[in-house]
Amino acid sequence: MSVSARQKLETQAAENNIVKEELDLLDSSNTVFKLIGPVLVKQDLDEAKATVAKRLEYINGEIQRYETLLKDLEKKSEHQREVLTSLQQDFQKAQGLIAGKV
Repeated sequence: MSVSARQKLETQAAENNIVKEELDLLDSSNTVFKLIGPVLVKQDLDEAKATVAKRLEYINGEIQRYETLLKDLEKKSEHQREVLTSLQQDFQKAQGLIAGKV
């Protein structure tokens, strides 16, 4: 689930980077529109650039949060694997001792 959410965020970041690049090509004489529901609304270029920059900042922060979460989950998973391996070894030793007594 975390991996899927991170991939979705990376896709959104890529899309917003494309929008940012396109906005950087414009000057103040160009008209920018924002889609709000089914309506296109005129928007100031600087406001559009600021909105995209804030969105990218938020998305990148979320990507970092998910990366940290995934690293923590990986550490916990590795620890659980080690515990399981240890328990399996203990079980096999116990079976060997019981088999030796029979």
